[in-house]
Amino acid sequence: MKYLGKVYRILDANINRSSEGLRVMEEVVRFVLDKDRETAKIKRLRSAVRKMGKELKIPLMFRNVYKDVGKDSFTKSEAKRISLADIFSASAKRTQEALRVLEEFSKLINSAIAQRFKKLRFDAYNLEQELQNLLNCFE
Repeated sequence: MKYLGKVYRILDANINRSSEGLRVMEEVVRFVLDKDRETAKIKRLRSAVRKMGKELKIPLMFRNVYKDVGKDSFTKSEAKRISLADIFSASAKRTQEALRVLEEFSKLINSAIAQRFKKLRFDAYNLEQELQNLLNCFE
């Protein structure tokens, strides 16, 4: 597969993106909502993403942060966060999108892991719904 390095680069970026999104969600749930059980759920989800990334054996040699054409973009929506609920929601969406990318591209390497990414994506949808309602009541 001549484009395998490109696939690994996509997988690497989206492992990081989904983990970062989950970390932001975890911080909001832990420090704002003080929800121990939900914090643990998000932490398990983040740990599962990282573990699956290791199982894919993504070589770091394909990472190219300095030449990443999207690294300097900062959209209006990114600059426009007016509440904790906005921060949480944006991080949840980022996580879900990254998990979808992981699901699709990991099919080229390991279809069983792709199925697990799909399950995590739906877990993330459920968590967002459950916790967004709590955050909306908080503000």
